[in-house]
Amino acid sequence: MAKRERILLKLSGEVLAAGAGFGIDPGKVRAMAEEVASVARAGVQIGLVVGGGNFFRGVAAAARDMDRVAADQMGMLATVINAIALQDALEKAGVATRVMTAIHMASVAEPYIRRRAIRHLEKGRIVIFAAGTSNPYFSTDTAAALRALEIRAEVLAKATRVDGVYDKDPLQNADAVMYSEIGYTEVLSRQLKVMDASSVAMCRDNKLPIVVFNLNTPGNIMRMAMGEPVGTQIRG
Repeated sequence: MAKRERILLKLSGEVLAAGAGFGIDPGKVRAMAEEVASVARAGVQIGLVVGGGNFFRGVAAAARDMDRVAADQMGMLATVINAIALQDALEKAGVATRVMTAIHMASVAEPYIRRRAIRHLEKGRIVIFAAGTSNPYFSTDTAAALRALEIRAEVLAKATRVDGVYDKDPLQNADAVMYSEIGYTEVLSRQLKVMDASSVAMCRDNKLPIVVFNLNTPGNIMRMAMGEPVGTQIRG
């Protein structure tokens, strides 16, 4: 398979915390930035969406007693913190990077404007999409699917802690079986918890392929971007 021209890479906030589980691990962020930067230098246009779990998990207990809208807004702001950290690491790795937020905060980042985002990508800049969709009740998985479709990415790449999509949780079941390829409808009907159902349905309805792969395997981002078989392919 040929090199992909434009990808949307979805990262969980927890990966930035590494083993700490909370906050940001500078070494992990630096290593991830170097790998993403190498893919950008290979000529692949990259959009990034990062979650906020490494910060929001720390206040999750308190958030259970909060209004859902307020809690979701806190989560959106956590993604902005992670986006700025990634931008700093990527630019230190030598790649021009822009953070675009769905919530207006002009002194921190650019507002998300679709045409401007595409122009940044065409100029070889990495674009990090932060603050979700700006709407409560929507996860960063759904934000990733939405942004991937808006920028016309060839694939939505979901980076996880496991090698792909399994029939059950491989971290709790030694006999879990990984799929090399699976359809959107089967993911939804079997309630496989790889991504939120709304994001999978959005990709299905718009025929956007999803690749689920292990972020902790060095070189996997490059292999995925080069079109090599890695992880699990979700498609029609």
